[in-house]
Amino acid sequence: NRKRLKGRTGKDDCHTALSTLYNVLLTSCKVMSPFTPFFTETLYQNLRKVCEGSEESIHYCSFPQEEGTRRERIEESVARMMKIIDLARNVRNNHELPLKTPLKEMIVVHPDAEFLDDITGKLKQYLLEELNVRSLVPCNDTLKYATLKAEPNFSELRKRQGKSIGLVAAEVKKMSQQDILRFEKDKKITIANDEEPLGQAHIKIVRVFKRPDGLKDTEVDAAGDGDVLVILDLRADESLKNEGVAREIVNRIQKLRKLSGLEPTDVVEVYFESLDEDESVSQQVVYSQEQYIRDSIGSPLLLSCLMPPHAVVIADEVFRDVAKLSYKISLAREALKFNEEAILALYSGDVKFASGLQTYLLSRDHSNLKSEFQAGDGKITVSCIEKLPAVTVVLGEHLHVTVGDYLLSKRKELEDW
Repeated sequence: NRKRLKGRTGKDDCHTALSTLYNVLLTSCKVMSPFTPFFTETLYQNLRKVCEGSEESIHYCSFPQEEGTRRERIEESVARMMKIIDLARNVRNNHELPLKTPLKEMIVVHPDAEFLDDITGKLKQYLLEELNVRSLVPCNDTLKYATLKAEPNFSELRKRQGKSIGLVAAEVKKMSQQDILRFEKDKKITIANDEEPLGQAHIKIVRVFKRPDGLKDTEVDAAGDGDVLVILDLRADESLKNEGVAREIVNRIQKLRKLSGLEPTDVVEVYFESLDEDESVSQQVVYSQEQYIRDSIGSPLLLSCLMPPHAVVIADEVFRDVAKLSYKISLAREALKFNEEAILALYSGDVKFASGLQTYLLSRDHSNLKSEFQAGDGKITVSCIEKLPAVTVVLGEHLHVTVGDYLLSKRKELEDW
């Protein structure tokens, strides 16, 4: 609306705004044209009415070129992230710690605030997940965890110093911590009364890890490339240990599903049985990591003692000495979990009638039975069994359609109590 725009911005500003809008729309059409060719062609033909000398079709226009240094900054940030990942993996490899073992903390030491902002910003979560570390701590105090050491770059110094390279190299090696810090700040330094200062191409700064007092190399270790120092806390933590074991259990479950030919959408119940003499260790892992395991496999991990006798086992496998634990994993179809006392009460204690009802319910298709309970607001009436009186079966009172539902309801009762 030229008239309204001119009234708000003035004649010159109106022209500038229209020109900017035209360029934005034209660039948008060019970018979208490979994906929506007909829609962008219509927009472009309308734009041509106000611009002489333009191409006949949007598909004749050249693709817009990127402006600015945003791409270079993104590549630089990702390169910094990959450098940290490589260094952290080196520390893990040196201590034979697989990525499945979670670690408590990682400290990244670098004097540049922009470098630290890169790894503590949008890339932080990716770093934590990729390295399986719980927290990332940036540190710009280069002397807190390291001593600085200056080393001459002989290939560059030789071109410049010639025969006097030995004297200059010796002076570089003698640089103090303060000299090195000043060099990192100024990017240059004068050595041995040389007229022309040395730059970053002539001197390489190496950070040598200074382990905190009272800690062994098996507890805290680091790796660096002279530019950045990555420190990992390797100390064992009970919660982290349990989390690592839980990851191993989930990994075995997923592999067993694959070997069984199950699709990701196939619903099964997973049972866990400890084969160790002391079952408390594995049970502690199952209880403490319950939410993580449930989120990973899509259902609660059930103890084998909850498996009904009529459950149909699809596959099972025994795993020994996995994270120092031995256990058996079983995959089974969803099965009904009966409250036998409540069912017996439906028939005034008649065991034969109660058994007949259970047999009938087990003969039904599980998914159809579940749908009937949903349609009946958690209730169904059974009146088709010969010689048995009609009864109303209530979901949650007389049975649960899965063992997982039974477990969750019992826990809810305990929480309410």
